[in-house]
Amino acid sequence: MDFGLSGRRRLPTAIKILIAGGFGAGKTTMVGAVSETRTLRTEEALTHVGQHVDDLSGVESKPTTTVVMDFGRITIHSDYMLYLFGTPGQERFWFVWDELTMGALGAVVLADTRRLADCFPSIDYFERRETPFVVALNCFDGARPFTVGEVRQALNLEPEIPIVLCDARRRDSGRDVLITLVEHAMRRGVTPVGTMS
Repeated sequence: MDFGLSGRRRLPTAIKILIAGGFGAGKTTMVGAVSETRTLRTEEALTHVGQHVDDLSGVESKPTTTVVMDFGRITIHSDYMLYLFGTPGQERFWFVWDELTMGALGAVVLADTRRLADCFPSIDYFERRETPFVVALNCFDGARPFTVGEVRQALNLEPEIPIVLCDARRRDSGRDVLITLVEHAMRRGVTPVGTMS
């Protein structure tokens, strides 16, 4: 019996991407800005109980924190369906990273130049697992601008790892970062896992 499947158009390739980085770097903002669907957020209010645990230097006005993940989706050129998983930034939630990383094509490490050292754990994590990643410098208002070369040196990154400037609030900026990651991963020989059924 023919169900007409042979005449069906080709479905987009599903690609899993992580959005990582330090606490307050803009991960939730980026996922929300680029997602074409309403994002799933697992945020909780920051309280005085956590003030001794969470370093709010430079992000004092941050009212919430991601405790599990953020999730969104974006289609690129009708060929790729990107599934975005925003990771929690604080160390006490890192136990979820191993689960989130399984099957991922690569990761965006969002860096806040006001707190650049906060992205070291993300970079170390992806380097140890040989997961392709790019560093996206989230250009916060009022932050001291650094050149890409200065950031590369400060983070001790190899020349082949892309560093891009972005504004996590802007859809087009986030999309360009994601395209840079997919191209970087493919240059490294990593290919998308499979096609959506």
